[in-house]
Amino acid sequence: MNLRIGSRGSELALWQANHIAALLRGQGHTVEIEIIKTTGDRLQEVTFAQVGSKGMFTKEIEEALAEGRVDLAVHSLKDLPTELPAPFALAATPPRVDPRDAFVSVQHTHLAELPKGARVGTSSQRRRAQLKALRPDLEIVEFRGNVDTRLRKLAEGQVEAILLAAAGLERLGKTDWLRERLDPKDFCPAAGQGCLGIETRKDDGATLSAVSFLNHSDTRFAVTAERAALAALGGGCQVPIGVHCRPCIGSERVEAGIWDEIFGVVASPETGEVVRVRTRAPRDGADPTELGQRVAAMLREGGAARLLAPSGTPGAA
Repeated sequence: MNLRIGSRGSELALWQANHIAALLRGQGHTVEIEIIKTTGDRLQEVTFAQVGSKGMFTKEIEEALAEGRVDLAVHSLKDLPTELPAPFALAATPPRVDPRDAFVSVQHTHLAELPKGARVGTSSQRRRAQLKALRPDLEIVEFRGNVDTRLRKLAEGQVEAILLAAAGLERLGKTDWLRERLDPKDFCPAAGQGCLGIETRKDDGATLSAVSFLNHSDTRFAVTAERAALAALGGGCQVPIGVHCRPCIGSERVEAGIWDEIFGVVASPETGEVVRVRTRAPRDGADPTELGQRVAAMLREGGAARLLAPSGTPGAA
């Protein structure tokens, strides 16, 4: 089967598209990649908070998908809205890689070791908010651009450190200055971070069948829970919400079998005020959507709704 992949043109996006293309070719398919420039790519000098977020990295790709110019799209799942437009389906979620946020610095080895007043670059309101909660003494600098651009700015000394997704650095082989991987219980990733999302048309049975082998059940469970929590909170990919679900074997109470723990955080990028929750559930018979909705309810009960109110702060994941 001949398959056409729609992808953004960044180095990371093309790595991801080529990775999926190679897997599809291994199944005997012929694969082409079409580069599509998105709103988010065109507005590199504008902050996420200024431009809003809904579909900023997906809209133009979905238009090509709807028109039949491409058969599937490969996204960083954290960029994909929790509610897809009616014609589309999240066809597969391949195995997740490291979902953690990474502390990247030339001179400093740990976030806790940064001196007071040090500058940290990030374009993410989620990271900004949690950083503000952990280290209110730091100066947080708006940092847009692709991975190479951000690393160059770091090397030039514009900031003392940057925060990036560990997955992207690993995929590009640019981990020289990756000093610390932040534990989700302390610094919660974005829903879907470290995972790719394969989007297709709902009515395209041939493509749905062709990509089905890419779906990884454990990853699908985790990201379904995370995206359900995000949807229940009314958030998209550009809000100061972190949600992360991961399996844990047994527990302090020595229960048998596979359990999942899910972390949720909502924080204010301005004040650093934070609502943080954690819950657990046995995997056997569990509904990932219900698990995600449960953590969202816990966050709301803890006061998250006030932090997410329109009069509060929008943000970026």
